[in-house]
Amino acid sequence: MNTATTTHSITLDEGFFSRRTPFDWVFALIVAGGGLYAFSQYAQYMDVYEKGILVAAVPGAIWLGWFWGPVRVLMLAVAAFSLLGIASYQGQLARGDSVFWLKYFLSSQSAILWMSVLFVMSTVFYWIGMFSRTQFDAMSGIGSKLAWAAVGMALIGMMVRWYESYLIGADVGHIPVSNLYEVFVLFCWMTTAFYLYFEQQYGTRAMGAFVMLVVSAAVGFLMWYSFAREAHEIQPLVPALKSWWMKLHVPANFIGYGTFSLSAMVAFAYLVKQQATETRWYRLTPLWVLGVFLTVIPMAFRRSVESSSSYWLGYFCVSALIVGGILVGRKRIAERLPALEVLDDVMYKSITVGFAFFTIATVLGALWAAEAWGGYWSWDPKETWALIVWLNYAAWLHMRLMKGLRGSVSAWWALVGLAVTTFAFLGVNMFLSGLHSYGEL
Repeated sequence: MNTATTTHSITLDEGFFSRRTPFDWVFALIVAGGGLYAFSQYAQYMDVYEKGILVAAVPGAIWLGWFWGPVRVLMLAVAAFSLLGIASYQGQLARGDSVFWLKYFLSSQSAILWMSVLFVMSTVFYWIGMFSRTQFDAMSGIGSKLAWAAVGMALIGMMVRWYESYLIGADVGHIPVSNLYEVFVLFCWMTTAFYLYFEQQYGTRAMGAFVMLVVSAAVGFLMWYSFAREAHEIQPLVPALKSWWMKLHVPANFIGYGTFSLSAMVAFAYLVKQQATETRWYRLTPLWVLGVFLTVIPMAFRRSVESSSSYWLGYFCVSALIVGGILVGRKRIAERLPALEVLDDVMYKSITVGFAFFTIATVLGALWAAEAWGGYWSWDPKETWALIVWLNYAAWLHMRLMKGLRGSVSAWWALVGLAVTTFAFLGVNMFLSGLHSYGEL
């Protein structure tokens, strides 16, 4: 009794730093060394605000690696391969077409293509595991590893693209979060990274089959947008984007978009599990809603580029097969999914994180607007829809915390939130114009 009490007391009193492993400290030294190297090499290109961001990023990266162990390996791998890619250019952009590992693996476009393939493969393996009778753990495990690899390739692609922009010209160089192509890459890896955290925390991979659907849908758009519009080409920044605010506002915004999308797909899984034994087809409304939503997307894009209508027809056919498969196999899917309470908790935590970062992004966006356009708010369509998104999730959280909102109502609301968020993210760029027209299709 006394021994157990003493042991428990020691565990509670143990300091945060005393719990660090040797690998934790090695990781911290590597991150600090990398920060010092970056500061010594590139400080002359930074203003005081950018120097502040770099200094703050070092302890932030160390804390993240200590908080979530797998990220340490990811960071070190991304840093190593990014530096290899950068060194391989030797200051000449043309080497991207002649050096083998640049051409096929480490140039920004090659890495992003690998990211796309790996995300789709991850989705496939998650779903194979979902329908497999005996190989769920093995197949979903492969899906999880492929998702990690895809996140790594996305980050390598972004790091190398950042360097490539400076090879084009010092006045062209910029962080790769400036246009629709780049932020779709950002959306894909951020959404997946947050899901992988929840996957580890809750010890279940079944949610991955649903979450990776929205990531694969984003990859589908990215591929079309890249090849139909040659959006992968690095372009100079428009004057309004030449600001250090962009480095803060855009990533914070897309943490919100990513976690809101994650919560919606978990909400969809919640409704599928809840209605697994339903035999009346007209009551299987969430599946029909998803089918309609996936149908609308290709119809909308067809108006933009008629020559790519066959691509979106194929996209629609795949979407219809997915919806049909979920309808037919909903009972087996429900058996694989974690308890409704777990799905509800993941939904809530995703929205909480997303709302916090989306709030920060909105405040940063107002400050950026004041610097760029002379006013904090102008009721630009993008700003208006960002406010609608914020109000939607503020109301969801209020009802959750004050009124105990749970169950199918909260799940439906999260799904509606995905539609609102998608229009704010993409629909405004397609159908409306305004001060944010630099991101139009």
